[in-house]
Amino acid sequence: MIAKMRNIGQACTAANRIYVQRGIADAFTEALTAKLAALRMGPGVESGVDVGPLIDPDAVAKADRLVTDARKRGATVRLGGEVPDGTGYFYPPSVLTDVPDESDMMRTEIFAPVAAIATFETEQEVITRANDSEFGLVAYLYTNDTRRGWRVSEQLETGMVGLNRPVVSTPAAPFGGVKQSGVGREGGFAGIEEFMETKYIGAAV
Repeated sequence: MIAKMRNIGQACTAANRIYVQRGIADAFTEALTAKLAALRMGPGVESGVDVGPLIDPDAVAKADRLVTDARKRGATVRLGGEVPDGTGYFYPPSVLTDVPDESDMMRTEIFAPVAAIATFETEQEVITRANDSEFGLVAYLYTNDTRRGWRVSEQLETGMVGLNRPVVSTPAAPFGGVKQSGVGREGGFAGIEEFMETKYIGAAV
């Protein structure tokens, strides 16, 4: 939940597509839905509020458009999924299941508290589907099999992988992505090298 709801989904490192193995999909969806349903939405200055507003009305409209498109393509809304009445740029924590890969929601950065869930059967299938994106900043992988965790992490086309952890950012590690998710790194030794210039000297001896 942390990977999805960090800054209520308005972070470049927030999870967008959530692929769950079919055998545990029902239990996972039930648990995630219960967690998100327990969050209280409202102004951040009020005590007890867990979910504040989105950044502007365009962000609300985008979330609504993505959910509407996913529903038209066959997704099921398990929680939320509608712009609430009242003032403020709010969008409720939402859970959608059976979200097709061709939906707009699975092809862009959501930047809202919307969890898009799809199921998979095999390891190679989910690797292929996860890599089928123009973006490649970070992926999150959860498994009880350490060997599988490292094997899959190495095949994911992202600049960073959170293996059994929901937050990857740390000053000691290089932060950055591949594909359309940036060039270069910040943080760690690789980040220092970004601020340095390499000089080549060709000398006759």
